[in-house]
Amino acid sequence: MTTIPLQLKSITKKFKDGDKEIEILHNVDFKVEPGEFVAVVGPSGSGKSTVLSIAGALQSPDGGEVLINGENIANYNEKQKADVRLRSIGYIFQASNLVPYLKVKDQLKLVTELAGNWDDEAKKRADDLLESVGLSNRANKFVQHLSGGEKQRVAIARAFMNEPDIILADEPTAALDSSRSSEIVELIAKEVHDKNKAAVMVTHDESVLHYCDKIYEMQDGRLVLRDNDLFMPQQNDAFFEEVRGV
Repeated sequence: MTTIPLQLKSITKKFKDGDKEIEILHNVDFKVEPGEFVAVVGPSGSGKSTVLSIAGALQSPDGGEVLINGENIANYNEKQKADVRLRSIGYIFQASNLVPYLKVKDQLKLVTELAGNWDDEAKKRADDLLESVGLSNRANKFVQHLSGGEKQRVAIARAFMNEPDIILADEPTAALDSSRSSEIVELIAKEVHDKNKAAVMVTHDESVLHYCDKIYEMQDGRLVLRDNDLFMPQQNDAFFEEVRGV
């Protein structure tokens, strides 16, 4: 039986607002299978980023279970959660969050060194990942010399570097124009499907949802599955054969 990489069970989360206590997540149930690219949408303040933060071991829920590869991490201490983040989860952030004084390949090397796994196999994986996102010729460039789209490609490659089972993307196209946004999300979808990862993307960008396998919407503190018939993933074979510069 295949283990589900990410599963949330009856998750609740409350925040203080002055003297009031507001429940932003109410009995959220959610799971992502291997090779599945899922989008979470909803208005600002609806709780979608909180879902991502809890799924990514950055916050703890007030109630419920957070299952990473079948293991409940909801009550892990900070050191245990840090280990989960390093070994089981890859992140793609809105602003790429690259280290400014490192070259492109060193961005990938860093996360592997933190896990104590920088060896010949890891070096080859870094080369392969940079090739897969179309950045082999930029491997020795500092990130300040990259475009916004190129920085996000580095962030994508870095997210996959430690071979995590789960990829979490928080508004990865917010700083990009529409054409670059489409290419970046298509690239994420390709990497997720090719490498059989479970992925969740929080986004406001409805134009890229057709690359996702499922779309959930935050409604009254819960995740509600949308009718998927209107959002069938599209594949651009020409793009996959040759990733162009963005």
